Amino acid sequence: MENLRAAVITLSDKGYRGEREDKSGPLIVEMLKEAGYVIEETLLLPDGIEPLKSELIRLADECQMDLVLTTGGTGFAPTDVTPEATLAVATRNAPGIAEAMRAYSLKITPRAMLSRAASVLRGSTLIVNLPGSPKAVRESLEYILPSLEHGILLVNGRDGECARK
Repeated sequence: MENLRAAVITLSDKGYRGEREDKSGPLIVEMLKEAGYVIEETLLLPDGIEPLKSELIRLADECQMDLVLTTGGTGFAPTDVTPEATLAVATRNAPGIAEAMRAYSLKITPRAMLSRAASVLRGSTLIVNLPGSPKAVRESLEYILPSLEHGILLVNGRDGECARK
C-alpha cells in the first residue's frame, strides 16, 4: 500500500450537538489505518448540503486527499442529504462502489435497498458515502476496501495495469 491519504466525515445532527456518540467515524478510521491509509482529518458535521459540500471541495481541491469517506445521511429521512451534497461536487461519477455495497448488503438485510449512498470522483479524490450504523459501516467497508486502492492509484496515474496476471 502506498501512503494513501484519507479523511472521514460523520454527518449527524445529534452527534454534532453532542447528544449521540459517533461510533461510525472512529470505526472507519480504525479500519482505514489497519489497511495502511494515513488519516489526515476527521470531521463531525450536522446534516445539510452546504457544510458537507464545502468540506468535500476543500478536502479534494485544497488538501488533495486520495479518499474521503462519509458516514450517515444516506437514508430516506428528510435530513438525509449526504448523496445530494456528494453528487453536487462530483467531476465524474463512480457508481459501481455504492452499487456494490448495496448488492452485498442486500444479502444481509432487505433494508439495504433503502440506501441512497453515492460514490464519485472529484478530480483525483474518491468520495464514498457509507451508511450511518457501525454494523453497516463495517460490513460495507470490509467489502469495498480491498478494491479501493487500485481505483485510487488509477485515478492518480500511479497505476495503469487493470489486467490481472
